Amino acid sequence: MKDLKAKTIRGGAVRICALAGSTLLRLVSMMILARLLEPKDFGLVGMASAFTGVLFLFRDFGLSTATIQRATVTERQSSTLFWINFLLGAILALTTALLAPLVGDFYHEPRLLWVTRLLATGFLFNGAGVQHSALLQREMRFTALALIDIFSLIVSTAIAIFAALAGYGYWSLVAMTISYPLIGTICLWLATSWVPGLPRRRIGLRSIMHFGGTVTLTSLVLYVAFNLDKVLLGRFWGSEAIGIYGRAYQLIRIPTDSLNTTVGEVAFSALSRVQDDFGRLRRYFLKGYSLVLALTLPITVACGLFADDIVDVLLGPKWKAAAQIFRLLAPTILVFAISNPLGWLLTSLGLVGRGLRIALVLAPIMVAGYLIGLPAGATGIAVAYSGAMLLWMFPIITWAVHGTGISFRDVVLVVSRPLVSIAVAGVIAFVARQLYGQMMSVLPRLILESTVLFGIYFALLFFVAGQKDIFLDLIRGWRGSSATEPKSLGAPV
Repeated sequence: MKDLKAKTIRGGAVRICALAGSTLLRLVSMMILARLLEPKDFGLVGMASAFTGVLFLFRDFGLSTATIQRATVTERQSSTLFWINFLLGAILALTTALLAPLVGDFYHEPRLLWVTRLLATGFLFNGAGVQHSALLQREMRFTALALIDIFSLIVSTAIAIFAALAGYGYWSLVAMTISYPLIGTICLWLATSWVPGLPRRRIGLRSIMHFGGTVTLTSLVLYVAFNLDKVLLGRFWGSEAIGIYGRAYQLIRIPTDSLNTTVGEVAFSALSRVQDDFGRLRRYFLKGYSLVLALTLPITVACGLFADDIVDVLLGPKWKAAAQIFRLLAPTILVFAISNPLGWLLTSLGLVGRGLRIALVLAPIMVAGYLIGLPAGATGIAVAYSGAMLLWMFPIITWAVHGTGISFRDVVLVVSRPLVSIAVAGVIAFVARQLYGQMMSVLPRLILESTVLFGIYFALLFFVAGQKDIFLDLIRGWRGSSATEPKSLGAPV
């Protein structure tokens, strides 16, 4: 178990370092592409992505999550799961291609026909690599996963930039979208050196399929809850509106999605290994939870206070209309940071049924909010999105942690320390902006206000709130990240 703790800390350190790199790459690519392309280009691809994103949830039927969560997985089970995943990918690719004309008709946009059909190839690439990725995560080989993610991102981004410079417009975004999973899958096969065998019958997959099916259904409900806004905007307000809203939405989600995915990947693997030891599970969860919140809160406040400067610097002056949307969506960063880790907890404990019931409750709240805000366009949708999320946050937390060994009081204590620290830092940063920022151009002002905000926040968090040890553990783990990673395929970690 000491070995597990070391792997968890080391894995967290590696993934946090990779997070910094991938987030920077995504921001740089967004800055460049936002200046090379028009809002309508992003809006067009966003329309197709909203449709393919629904089918993408079925890419592995939740089987990769089941592979990581189970105590043991045999070679025969892994091989059979690979072929199931690949078959699902082929079916989804064919289904998307056949339904592509309906997507164009729905949005009244004929160009979406071939955009959607090309995006469909991504299902094949993902289907061929998802089991390999699950095995690497199960073995806690996070260095390999981090390197694959960054390499795939660099190559796919370079392809998009060169295509945009060559004048291919929205096709450059399509090329980036489909090249990322293709490159990633090739790298996953090389990293695992695992070639699947032939599929088998009667090898104990029934419970895995049930688990995976519930996870997939939950993901589907949540996808509708958190993405119907973009579908409605595209349908009733056009590509310009969805292009502006989509850029603000993507920009605000890049650091937080990466953070939750990165820490969640490590936390879920570790929690699954200690699911029968509630004392250790509680300690592991609360440490991961503290880390996510500590890193997310300053991003939330920065987005809310300095939205105009952030959008101007990262996207450019022609995206000025996105700044208001960006600011209005800022509260969602905090809600996702507080609620997403509860998913790690429930899934690692096998409580996927509860996760589904929670999703079925919050989805109608989100959809009702969108319908109320839709007449006001992108601004109304942004207000509805944030308002609906804040409305359900505390009841959902109480429901999620019930009977897990984690109490609502634990969650409040974890949230309170960074929350007080960022409140003080936010006030000081805002005062500094008002006193000195008006005399500066945009970039120096953003550097000033961000430096004050993050500097004071982390000083208070480390030396007043007593959160320094969490980050010191990560630094020690990063220094030891060169240790050999486990290579066994089926053995429990």
